[in-house]
Amino acid sequence: MFDPIKFIKETQIELKKVTWPTRQRAVKLTQVVIIVSLIVSFYLGILDIMFGRLIGLLVK
Repeated sequence: MFDPIKFIKETQIELKKVTWPTRQRAVKLTQVVIIVSLIVSFYLGILDIMFGRLIGLLVK
C-alpha cells in the first residue's frame, strides 16, 4: 500500500543527490531554449504561409 510519509522521505533523500545548475548556467540554458523556440516558430510560420498559399492556388 502507498505510504505518503515514506514517499516524502525517499523524495527528500533523492533530491539531496541532485546537482543543481548555477544561476548563470540556468539563465544561459533558458536563453538557448528561447532562441531555438523563436527560430523554429519562425521557420514553421514561413512553412505555414507557403503551404497555405499553395493550397489556395490548387483550390482555385
